[in-house]
Amino acid sequence: MSELAVESKSPFVGLITDRAPIAVILLLLIFLIFARTGESLHGQLTKVGENLWEDYFSLRADIPTPSCNKNPNIDLRLNQLESEAAASADDFDLFDEGFDRNAARQSLEKQKTECVASYARAEYLQTKVTPGVKAFRYIEHQFAQASLFATAQQQFFLVILLFVAGAVTTQKYHHIAFRPIVSKLDHRISTSLQLVANTSLAVSAWVFRDASFSSAIEVSNPELLNGLALGSTAMALVSLYQVINPPKDLTPGGGVTRALLSVPLYTIAMLGFAFVTYLVKGHLPGLAIYFSSFFESAGTYLDVALYLWSGMLLKQTQLGERVFSLFTPWKLPPELLAFVAVVVMAVPTAYTGASSIIILAMGAVVYRELRKVGTRRQLALATTAMSGSSGIVLRPCLLVVIISILNKEVVTDDLFYWGVRVFMLTALVFFFYALLTKQEPLKVARVSDALSPSLQNLKSLLPYVAVFVVMILLYAFALDAYMDQFSAPIMLPVLVMAVIVYERWVSKAEPIYDDPERMGSVRSSLTKSMSDASIHIGALLMLMSTFMIVTGMGGKTVSPTFLAEFDTTWATMGALVVMFVLIGMFVESMAAVGMVSLMIAPIAYQQGINPIHFWMTCLVALELGYLSPPVALSHIFTRQVVGEEECLLASQEGHNFYYRHEKYLLPLMVMGTTLILVAFGPLIYGI
Repeated sequence: MSELAVESKSPFVGLITDRAPIAVILLLLIFLIFARTGESLHGQLTKVGENLWEDYFSLRADIPTPSCNKNPNIDLRLNQLESEAAASADDFDLFDEGFDRNAARQSLEKQKTECVASYARAEYLQTKVTPGVKAFRYIEHQFAQASLFATAQQQFFLVILLFVAGAVTTQKYHHIAFRPIVSKLDHRISTSLQLVANTSLAVSAWVFRDASFSSAIEVSNPELLNGLALGSTAMALVSLYQVINPPKDLTPGGGVTRALLSVPLYTIAMLGFAFVTYLVKGHLPGLAIYFSSFFESAGTYLDVALYLWSGMLLKQTQLGERVFSLFTPWKLPPELLAFVAVVVMAVPTAYTGASSIIILAMGAVVYRELRKVGTRRQLALATTAMSGSSGIVLRPCLLVVIISILNKEVVTDDLFYWGVRVFMLTALVFFFYALLTKQEPLKVARVSDALSPSLQNLKSLLPYVAVFVVMILLYAFALDAYMDQFSAPIMLPVLVMAVIVYERWVSKAEPIYDDPERMGSVRSSLTKSMSDASIHIGALLMLMSTFMIVTGMGGKTVSPTFLAEFDTTWATMGALVVMFVLIGMFVESMAAVGMVSLMIAPIAYQQGINPIHFWMTCLVALELGYLSPPVALSHIFTRQVVGEEECLLASQEGHNFYYRHEKYLLPLMVMGTTLILVAFGPLIYGI
């Protein structure tokens, strides 16, 4: 990502451009947590109501007064029915036995009894609707309505979140790019191309909107069309403002190659897709049509935003340092500590949904802890980039949930079952290469020297565990909600907030490391986390939304039918491995899963590839792609959290080819070896 200080603004302009959008994002995320929690709370409230008031399920709604007649004239009604029966009698109806007056009387008497009972029931229930019942059911209904509203308006919420956060990210010069903006030429080229890309989307969105509203078919989602047009226009206006008003602290000059590297990845992708839809296909609405497919999975991407906020909240805690402090007394060699970091970070990766999120949240802590024990910069960068790779196959990772949603052939339980084994294999392979590339003897502190301080550090970690346990139990008993792949996005922000409250109000312990990014009070910590989350949400969602065009466009134009021509499962798997890695090199993870599900998975299944085996191989291969040049998204995120200076210093280290490029080579060796074992190992046993 690129980041640049922006010139000072007046308080009013600062309020409009900085605080207001972040406040909108904060309120939206809080409402999502409230509304989704409301599903569980609504269920619990109905149980409480039934315990407090008998027949509460009947009292939940307004009690209507019956409309039937309690005192009918039965004899008069019988005469009417008999006359009607005689008038409709058919002389040729051999089965007509005439009007049975006794049976009709019994039926009318029964109706009268039921009517009287319904009046009595209504009067009884109406007397039980006390002011307390009215107040309680009003609260219960509000939770139900909030939950239903949030579910129905997910696409509209995502539109707001995407473009408001995207505008914040654009205004902060923080989109995902190979290099940050430094020189005037960097700024001129980067912002100009962003203006062209955003304008292309805006033009397409307005044409798409006008065509949809002028059609004879009623538009089912006008909010989406209006939001897409207005949001993309706002992004274009922000880019235009940046082109006209460059920051004051840019360095003069600059090179074209370096400037092109500062262009955000979403901009490059958007320009490519605009070229295809505008010039090749000649279809102006096409770009917006493909882009709008991003909103079809609105709930998933809202979860991404919640996970990102959880990550930024986690960044405000000392939890990472506390965990690493358990291993500090053992004086582990750099390679062993790198192995520990990869294993430990797998858990938060699984719970924050994607490798990119945990790198943004905890990457700086991982790098700092590794450097504190003298780890060479290249190894520290490699470990930081890999810190989110091994955990994506563990429960309750969002990526695995998406796979199970898009593919009926697999379920999450099976994927997570084998995911644990793939994780253990990845850790073992990393450990092997860490030993193979070590530069010093593997020596650790004596048990007598390390055990006591390690246990002492464990004591400082136990309150954090207690906070998590208490909050999880509170959810379980109060809301009957448990941490799983569905509840994790809404529970994690609350759990991490509880940790922040504990640190600032209860513990008040001195920080292990004085991080300038970590605020000292609860309010400032929450403000800082939301500010950081807004920037990262805009950057990541803009990248995801743009790459979703690949799924829509690619699924209609490309089909890997050549896979059906392979005679052996080995050849098919070999082709799949190459395709997965190439996709991972250039396409963001969730868009990649959508593309693979649509284009590749059906053919692979027909070729006899086991669906579980297929997706385990795909996940490992995608992670290998994210660690591989030319894009290497994981390394881009690592550069963002570590800083340009550290990456520059790392490039000047190393006494041979391997150690000069270890940040790339070690992850490639680890994930490459794991991929080969996962892809072809099961074939030996005929799986």
